[in-house]
Amino acid sequence: MGYVKIQKSSAYYSRFQVKYRRRRIGKTDYRARLRLCTQDKNKYNTPKYRLVVRFTNKDVICQITNATVAGDVVIAQARSRELKRYGLEVGLTNYAAAYATGLLIARRVLTKFELADTYTGVEEATGEDYNVEEDGDKRPFRCLLDTGLKRTSTGSKVFAALKGATDGGLDIPHSDKRFVGYNAEDKSLDAEVLKKYIYGGHVAAYMEELQEESPEKYQTHFAAFIAAGLEADGLEDLYKSVHAKIRENPLSETKEKKSYPSQPKKKPQKLTYDERKQKLKKRLADIKSGGAEE
Repeated sequence: MGYVKIQKSSAYYSRFQVKYRRRRIGKTDYRARLRLCTQDKNKYNTPKYRLVVRFTNKDVICQITNATVAGDVVIAQARSRELKRYGLEVGLTNYAAAYATGLLIARRVLTKFELADTYTGVEEATGEDYNVEEDGDKRPFRCLLDTGLKRTSTGSKVFAALKGATDGGLDIPHSDKRFVGYNAEDKSLDAEVLKKYIYGGHVAAYMEELQEESPEKYQTHFAAFIAAGLEADGLEDLYKSVHAKIRENPLSETKEKKSYPSQPKKKPQKLTYDERKQKLKKRLADIKSGGAEE
């Protein structure tokens, strides 16, 4: 029988460092987070803001955050389910909804910092790449895109939110290589293709295709659109009206807190010595009387 070499000695285990909890469960890429959060020392505690974009099965979440020692601080937040206020009832996770959510968070945070009038962004989406330029005494609000664990492939919806935020007036370093319509061979962006996706043209095209080829599948696949009274030729006007309403009032709704009547807590009153004595006598008498009956 040959000698088996020990691969992992006690020294290995004594030096083994357990990874962070969120790394172990696969929720945080700390390599990327470190580069997004680390600030230059000569910035003197100036916050380094991030545009955090996350997707769930039914929602698109955009947040402006900055890291502190105590944890991340959320400056502003926008969710695609808020688009119902602006007239968009269905399709809250597609490319067009991600763009509208990015536009909403941009206008909301600029309104909060009183920069909305100075940096208006692109009034009507054209699909052209846009970078905000400094205007006036105040510089534009700058943040970095935080995609989390989402794959950053060309055409990803995370860049739809980025496009909406930049068109809304935020200063986010980016290139047009990941937008829908970018051609890697020509190294150019087809603005018309990107504009089509921003206004839900790809959804409208699929709706028309299903109506012609498979009416039954159209009835089930777009049941929510049909219930809302939406057709393929009306999607572009719908998204344009949503964008306009977002610019009119990007602030979140303030809900009134429910007030509940305060009920004073009643502490049980302590018995005196004589009362405890009488209570014990009564208890012993009950026990005796019960035993006598038996």
